[in-house]
Amino acid sequence: MKLVILDRDGVINFDSDHFIKSPAEWKPIPGSLEAIARLTQAGYRVVVASNQSGIDRGLFDMDTLNTIHDKMHRAVRAAGGRIDAIFYCPHSADSNCNCRKPKPGMFERIAGCFNTGLAGTYAVGDSLRDLQAAVAAGARPVLVLSGKGRNTQKDNEIPEGTLVFDDLAATVEHILKS
Repeated sequence: MKLVILDRDGVINFDSDHFIKSPAEWKPIPGSLEAIARLTQAGYRVVVASNQSGIDRGLFDMDTLNTIHDKMHRAVRAAGGRIDAIFYCPHSADSNCNCRKPKPGMFERIAGCFNTGLAGTYAVGDSLRDLQAAVAAGARPVLVLSGKGRNTQKDNEIPEGTLVFDDLAATVEHILKS
């Protein structure tokens, strides 16, 4: 199975230091929706894996998160693509759960639900914790410089073997040529 795992904020849509708390705040990064469409049309399953601690913090509720995700689904469909599933961790950093990136729990759930191993699966994110979760789950880490990616690259030692691209569109160009 051809599978790609994407972080949401900073990869598909613009990120915010104050969280994406409403559908109005969800705005796609130019080229990201078309990139997802290209993956879909090439036979890839596209899955989103996103920490959403704003739920645990009381910044938004499940209905709001579902409405944000509905907007994202509709926007991707309008571009000719599909997101096959969205996995998220609603817990705050101090909850010590296994699903919050950088821990691999969310990725392990994805592998279980899709009945596949993650070796060779591209896992695209803009933060160190995205990359660490990918490595811990055996996926191939990809850093995009959109979102917080430039700071991640500058401020951290990224895992060995991490691929780095300007944005999701450039990442997908590489994936489809591989």
